[in-house]
Amino acid sequence: MLLLGSHVSFRSSDQLVGSVKEALGYGANTFMFYTGAPQNTKRCEIKDDLTKEAIEILKENNIDIKNIVVHAPYIINLANNEKEESYKFAIEFLKQEIKRVEAFGVEKVVLHPGSYVKLDLDTGINNIINALNEVITPDQKVMICLETMAGKGTEVCFDMSHIKRIMDGVKYSDKLMVCLDTCHLSDAGYDMTLFDKFLDDFDKLIGIDKIGCVHVNDSKNPIGAHKDRHENIGYGYIGFDTLINIIYNDRLKDVPKILETPYVSIDGGKDRSYAPYKFEIEMIKNKKFNENLLDDIRNYYQ
Repeated sequence: MLLLGSHVSFRSSDQLVGSVKEALGYGANTFMFYTGAPQNTKRCEIKDDLTKEAIEILKENNIDIKNIVVHAPYIINLANNEKEESYKFAIEFLKQEIKRVEAFGVEKVVLHPGSYVKLDLDTGINNIINALNEVITPDQKVMICLETMAGKGTEVCFDMSHIKRIMDGVKYSDKLMVCLDTCHLSDAGYDMTLFDKFLDDFDKLIGIDKIGCVHVNDSKNPIGAHKDRHENIGYGYIGFDTLINIIYNDRLKDVPKILETPYVSIDGGKDRSYAPYKFEIEMIKNKKFNENLLDDIRNYYQ
């Protein structure tokens, strides 16, 4: 069964219930959400009654909570320890975020490994290893999915060897998985038209069983650009057919595929932009590129 969904919102008022209903409105059978704003540490109290209600709605729609994904906030940077206080805060905040994820019954949290800033790559990787060794406990149910990055600035994990080194250095590496991001991989220099070869290489280095989810995004930039700018499905340099081959790759059939493509603006106004996911999911299910996708989205919301 194709596991396909998108990023959805999470509001303090209806929490996971609202997230589930938004995903269902897109025709999705999985989704990803942040437990609060990705840019800050403000978090609302989790309401158990809303979580229970959400889980019932998932069951009614034959959606397994184990296929739902949480994304940790961007502000967590485990690669840089120039300021010891900030480094320790990132570690403690990730610990708390894992507890929040467990409270929902979700078992996967995606993490941007971080940037080493004024340090160097080796130090950055070692910092990530040390941080994860403080964060991960042997009895936790939540798997931390290290996201593949585009190599923008001083990001770590734009090369699969970085992930391998981290996994080799973490004591409880059985609690680590990987989130493949198609835009990031392409921007990092991996040719997505040769995805099966990429999987072969990944399997030898890390193991396909370690792939916890896939972020499906086209890219606004050519391969190797190291820019990290997502594009709507079929409208970027990766292309529709290549992304379809990735989404329907049999070796990843049980892995959740999550869309993080840009909202579509109406009349060029940032205050009038809308989620494309309902239309992109429909297009992906039909396996047929819609050349009028963006216009269809604008017409629907106008």
